[in-house]
Amino acid sequence: MNKKLLVAPLALGLALAVGACNPAPKNSPTGTGGAAASTKPLVVDTVFVLKSADPARNYEPTGNIVARALYDTLVTFKGADLKTPVPSIASKWEQSADGLSWTFTLDPSAKFSDGSAVTADDVVFSLTRVENVKGNPSFLADGLTVTATNPQTVVVKTATYDPALLGKLASPSLGIVNSKAAKAAGASDAQDAATADTAEDAFAKASMGSGPYVLESFGLSTEVVLKANPNYWGATKPHYQRVVIRNVDAAQQKNNVEKGESALALDLSPDQVASVGSGVVSTSVPSQYTFYLFTNANPAVNTWTANPDFQEAVRRGIDYSGLLELAGKGSRRAAGMVPVQFAGSLPDDKAPTFDAAAAKAALAKSGYDGTPVEISFPSDLTQNGVSFTDMSTRIASDLNKIGIKTELKGAPVATVLELARGGKQQVGVWLWGPDFPDASNYLAFGPGGIVGGKRVNWKAGSDPALEAVMKQAATEKDETKRASLMEQFQEGLNAGPVMGLIQPAQVFLAADSLKNLSYNLVWSVNVAELG
Repeated sequence: MNKKLLVAPLALGLALAVGACNPAPKNSPTGTGGAAASTKPLVVDTVFVLKSADPARNYEPTGNIVARALYDTLVTFKGADLKTPVPSIASKWEQSADGLSWTFTLDPSAKFSDGSAVTADDVVFSLTRVENVKGNPSFLADGLTVTATNPQTVVVKTATYDPALLGKLASPSLGIVNSKAAKAAGASDAQDAATADTAEDAFAKASMGSGPYVLESFGLSTEVVLKANPNYWGATKPHYQRVVIRNVDAAQQKNNVEKGESALALDLSPDQVASVGSGVVSTSVPSQYTFYLFTNANPAVNTWTANPDFQEAVRRGIDYSGLLELAGKGSRRAAGMVPVQFAGSLPDDKAPTFDAAAAKAALAKSGYDGTPVEISFPSDLTQNGVSFTDMSTRIASDLNKIGIKTELKGAPVATVLELARGGKQQVGVWLWGPDFPDASNYLAFGPGGIVGGKRVNWKAGSDPALEAVMKQAATEKDETKRASLMEQFQEGLNAGPVMGLIQPAQVFLAADSLKNLSYNLVWSVNVAELG
């Protein structure tokens, strides 16, 4: 299951550089990004999804915010840009002609928070440990062979070409840890690390990284407090000397920002910020999530959902503008499955469109006999202010209008997920958040893929032409050509049983004096960039 479940394009950057015209809230910065560090803490309100302070065991949204601040990675991304990897611990890198080997040269100035130098041995230990600890993010390092050729050079080899490698290496879960300190705390990178590694509790007491912040305190259900790393080696020092990330119910977050008790809220819906008080600003951009629908391609599950003409009727019978109204300002129509922030996303004009007449014609061609079709969905789940119950109800209403009888089968997420994993949903409504910042993650939806093959029952061999495109996209080294192939792939999806619906909005409510705020699909917000 994907970690997030599965869970005209706007400016991708969500750049908030509003001048401090109004009185600053109590904890707002005293200057902008390049000014003197603020002695007042940055307080961030969010609903915690947090399980561990150990980067090798962290794969949750709140944990990514924390790990991004504490642990530098070999490469990273700046702001909202997920198309251009930039140096971090590695100052440069080269790829071999066959695409299977990457050589990273470490920045000689990189230092851990205890002042010791970051070496190639630390990188080897960290990446190998992620794989062998067998935590949620271990798949990011699966199949990697990591070796140190000298203290400043690391070679990473993959068994097969992986176009997403740099994106995976930027994941906070692959943060580089101080191997000496970690080993002293019980960490292991051995093959039996899943049982031999006993360092998780130690990571919750003190960070062992080279990032702009160090850990002051870690509360899984209350708050995480960071303080500026006095030995930070990066060119830009963090503006805030202290950052407090608090677990706050979404209903209270708006009030806290408006009263100046916090400077940033991450979990509000577009409706909640339709009106805000003075001294704060709200902004909405497409989030990392793609809501999608599928019709089961196995006629043994449902004769009609497996029928291509019936699928076309569903695709043309959904009023997508109504779904956007439901999702609110900042949401966007999903032209394909790949989010607009990624290279290879499908242009808006390629999105299937609502056409009631065409839908009815396709339904008639299918021979549909009026038998009700089940639409199942997680009734206890809301994402970015969008309730699955509301969305599924809206879709059912749309389909009923074109002549498809439906039965809504909402159930707790665990129940519906069991149906999905067993390939037994007739029509499923879900969402997907990227496991790593690369469009290749979405090849999972094609014939034979993790989602397409197992949940949708769109088996390998069902569409040889589309599968040939998938194979090319998975191995193409030229990024421009690969983006084009991903677009072709999604056009094929749009003619099959998988249908992208919308990208809901990610809403930020912030003090109007907060600078350099941008939404990153991997770690939500980089607190070290804020000023």
